[in-house]
Amino acid sequence: MKGTHALATTLALLILSTTPAAAQLAIHGEIVHTMEGPSIANGVVLISEGKISRVGPADTVDVPDGYQSRKVAVVTPGLIDAHATVGLSGILNYDHDQEQLERSEPIQPELRAIDAYNPRDPLVRWVRDFGVTTVNTGHAPGAVISGQAMIIKTNRLNISDGLIEPFSMIMATLGSRSLASGQGVPGTRAKAVAILRTELTKAQAYLTKSTADDPDKHPDRDLRMEALVAVLKKEKPLLITAHRHHDIQAALRLAREFDFRLILDGASEAYELLEPIKEAGIPVIVHPTMMRNQGDAENMTFENAKRLHESGIPIALQSGFEPYVPKTRVVLFEAGMAAAYGLPQEAALAAITKNPAEMLGIADRVGSLAPGKEADLALFDGDPFEYTTHCVGVVIDGEALPVAKR
Repeated sequence: MKGTHALATTLALLILSTTPAAAQLAIHGEIVHTMEGPSIANGVVLISEGKISRVGPADTVDVPDGYQSRKVAVVTPGLIDAHATVGLSGILNYDHDQEQLERSEPIQPELRAIDAYNPRDPLVRWVRDFGVTTVNTGHAPGAVISGQAMIIKTNRLNISDGLIEPFSMIMATLGSRSLASGQGVPGTRAKAVAILRTELTKAQAYLTKSTADDPDKHPDRDLRMEALVAVLKKEKPLLITAHRHHDIQAALRLAREFDFRLILDGASEAYELLEPIKEAGIPVIVHPTMMRNQGDAENMTFENAKRLHESGIPIALQSGFEPYVPKTRVVLFEAGMAAAYGLPQEAALAAITKNPAEMLGIADRVGSLAPGKEADLALFDGDPFEYTTHCVGVVIDGEALPVAKR
């Protein structure tokens, strides 16, 4: 039995590895989850020139001559990790490959993830082997503002080739993880919120001066202010990691005061504030289900995603950042755990496909299977949320890629 499994794996890898980049493909699935409507039994996805050209039941889709066919049990859109540090936090767990957090200052919105991202780090391939085709990755929680995030696909060895958005959002933290040790700044929650409010106020003044009619009154270029101005102009969201209920409330107050697009991250005690979060129209990237319940997250619940979903609050799931080996989780397993604790399976799959695409502003490109969208697919030999299921291949921009069965 073991030898048969190994042979099947070898054959699958051989078939996928011989597929030319951006080939014309017909992906047949016993179940095809399009995330555009009901799942399709015995469905087909046609792919040409890196895009999806047709999706539908097999008896309604004619496969043109010359297309290479693949048959699998389940097809989903390529999975999207809504908040990661992969590519900045490396697999070795040594200082030289841990680029996710700069501790020299509490406020550093000018730090660009793209300047630190390593597309060749083994962790990037690791998450791809589980069907993750797109990551919103960047600086980790641990400073009041730790830096920027970027959106990139997981199949390219050169950053520019797979880049979707070089600057997707600014990453901030409220709570004990944003506090400095000893006599450092900030030492208290009040100070952390105060210095964040101060920087946003400075950015308001910078924006006013930058748009003055008299060019002589324009300020000198300031990369920090430019980044925050993008938040104030609602061009980019401010993601605030906050777990305690009072830190979540502080984030909501800041969003009202400065009228920016807030995304709540982590939010372990969001179940205490369902109505205020819903009324504010704020989406939540829920903490990893398997995160350790300690520190600010000591009151987390496995049912957080379920409760937020039932309240009508938009959610996405994430791998987040873990300060221990192997430095990343996999959103496929996070979604499976959330489903095990009450999140409906369709909602769990949406939380790692369609929902993050909408939250990140890339739903016109990825996140569901529809004609005209980029051909990013994850292929499975069974129910994706079953423990014994394997990801048996991914397709990114029409390129079929082999995976190592984990």
